[in-house]
Amino acid sequence: MKIKTKLNAGVGLLFFMIIILSSLGGWFIYQLKKDTQNILAANYNTLQYSRNMLLSLEEISTEPFAMSEFQKNLDLQRQNITESGEKEATQNINDHFSELKVDRGNSNIHSEIRKDIAELMQLNMNAIQIKSGIANTTAQNAIAVISVAGTLCFLIAFILMVNLPSNISNPIRELTSSIHQIANRNYRERVHFESNSEFGELARSFNTMAEKLQEYSESRIDKILKGKKRIETLIDNMHDAVIGIDEDRKVLFVNDEAIKISGLKKENFVGKLIQDVAVSNDLVRDLIKEIIDVNHSKNESETLKIFVEGKENYFEKEILDINVIPTGEKESRFIGQVIMLRNITAFKELDLAKTQFIGTVSHEFKTPISSIQMGLQLLENEKVGKLNTEQMKLLKGIDEDTVRLLKITRELLNLAQRESGMMQLNVHPFHISSVIQEVVDTNQSAADEKNIRFKTYIDPQVEKINADEEKIVWVLNNFVSNGIRYSPENSAIEISIDKAGNNSVKFSVADQGAGIEPQFLKQIFTRYFRIPGTKAEGNGLGLSICKDFVEAHGGRISVESKTGQGSVFSFELSS
Repeated sequence: MKIKTKLNAGVGLLFFMIIILSSLGGWFIYQLKKDTQNILAANYNTLQYSRNMLLSLEEISTEPFAMSEFQKNLDLQRQNITESGEKEATQNINDHFSELKVDRGNSNIHSEIRKDIAELMQLNMNAIQIKSGIANTTAQNAIAVISVAGTLCFLIAFILMVNLPSNISNPIRELTSSIHQIANRNYRERVHFESNSEFGELARSFNTMAEKLQEYSESRIDKILKGKKRIETLIDNMHDAVIGIDEDRKVLFVNDEAIKISGLKKENFVGKLIQDVAVSNDLVRDLIKEIIDVNHSKNESETLKIFVEGKENYFEKEILDINVIPTGEKESRFIGQVIMLRNITAFKELDLAKTQFIGTVSHEFKTPISSIQMGLQLLENEKVGKLNTEQMKLLKGIDEDTVRLLKITRELLNLAQRESGMMQLNVHPFHISSVIQEVVDTNQSAADEKNIRFKTYIDPQVEKINADEEKIVWVLNNFVSNGIRYSPENSAIEISIDKAGNNSVKFSVADQGAGIEPQFLKQIFTRYFRIPGTKAEGNGLGLSICKDFVEAHGGRISVESKTGQGSVFSFELSS
C-alpha cells in the first residue's frame, strides 16, 4: 500500500471517528431537545391556559371582558390536548362554562370549573414529571454511549500512532544508508523494497541512478567524443538546414545551411535561447511559432518562401520532437527538438512549369473542341446531308467523347488557375431557385436515361446568395452528375438548400447509390483520387476542384455516406 494511501486511511479513519462522535453527541442532544420541547410546547402551554382561565373566572362578576378571555384560553386549550384524560377534563370545563354563561352568579358552577381546571393542571404536572424522567434517561444513555465510542476511538488512534511512523521511518533509514554507500563510490549498491508504495518507486529510481552512475564510471569518454564529432560532421554536410534545441529551447547546434539561410553568425546562434534569437530575426521567428505558441495551428502543407543569396527559394518546415528512453527506465523522455528546412525550390519550379503547361494546353484545346462540337451539331441537323443509322451512332459516340474531353479540359483549366493563384471570383447576388432549375435542366437527360427523379427543397428564408454563380452551378452540377452516375435506376436525387446559422446557407445533394466506404471519406476531395474498384468514368479532379471553389468563397465542403445507403455531398457559404 502506498504511503499516501496509508496516511489518507489513517487520517480518514480519525476523521470518521470524529464524525461518529459528533453524530452521536448531536443525536442525543437532539433527543434531549425534543423531550424538553415536548414539555415546553404541550404541557407548559396547558398550564398557562389554565392559569389564565382561573384569573378570568375570578373577574367574571366584575370585568365584562373576562368571559371572552376565558373562552379564548379555553379554545386554545382544546387545540392543545396531548395527554390521556386531558380531553375529558377540557370537555368538563367547557360544559360547566356553558352553564356559567347562563347563570353567572352561581357559585357552585364556579367551584366545579375550578375543580376541572385543577384536574387539568394536575394531569399536565404529572406528564411533566414523566417526561423529565425520560429526558434524564436519555442523558444517561448519551453519557454511556459516547464514553464507549470515545474509548474505542482512543484505542484506534493509539494503534495508528504506534505503527504508522515506523512504516515511514524504517525505509528512510535503509535508503539513507544506501545513499552513503553511493557517496563513497560504491555504485553497485542497490536498495530492495518489495513494497508498491512510494518507497518502492523511490527504490527503483535509486537503483536506476546507481545503474547509470555505474555505466558512466565504466564508459570510455573518448568513444563518446568521437561519436559526437561524427554526428556534428554529418549534420554540417547536410543540404537541408538543421537547427537543434534542447528541452529548455537553448540552441545546441546549427549547420552551415541554416546559417546561410538565416544570415546569422554561428556565435550569435549556438548557446542562445531560440526565442532570444527570434527577436532579431524574422525567419527564426516564423520557424518557432508553433514551438512558442501552443495555440498556433500547425499547417503541414505550409511552404516558406525565403530569399537566399538574392534568389527566391522555397522550403518545407518540419519540427521533430526528440524522445529517448534513459538507461534503466521504461518511459521515454523529451530532450529537445530538431527544426529542419527542406529546399523544395526545384520541385516548386517543376510544379509551376507543370501548372503553366496544363493551363496552356487546356486553353488551346478548348478552341478545336468547340469547333468539333459545332461541326457535330451541323451534322446532326442534316444541313450537310442525311446520315444513315450507323453514321448517327458514330456521330453520337463522337459527341459523347467530345463532351467528356471538353469537361476534362475545363477541369484542367480550373485546376491550373487554382494552382497558379489566378482564379478570380465574380461575386454578385443571384436567386438560388434559378440556379437549382439550371442544374436540374442540365442533368435531366442523363437522369431520364436511368429513370432517376429529382426532389428539390429550398428554405423559404433563403432566396438570394452573394457568390460566384458560375462556380456554384459548376459545383452543384458535379455533385448531381456524380449522383446520377453512381445511383441505381428508378431512384431519386434530393437537392436541398437550408439556412445554416444566422449568416450561412447549406447546399446538399443526396443520392441513393452504393455509398462510400469509411476509409475513403477523408480522401474523396484529394486531387486525382478515385475509389479503388470503381467502374465509372472520371479522372479524380471534379471533387477536388469543387473543394477549391468552395474554399475560395470562404466556405466549407463535406460528405456523409453510409455503405449501401447513399451519400450526401454538401457545402456551406456565407449569405
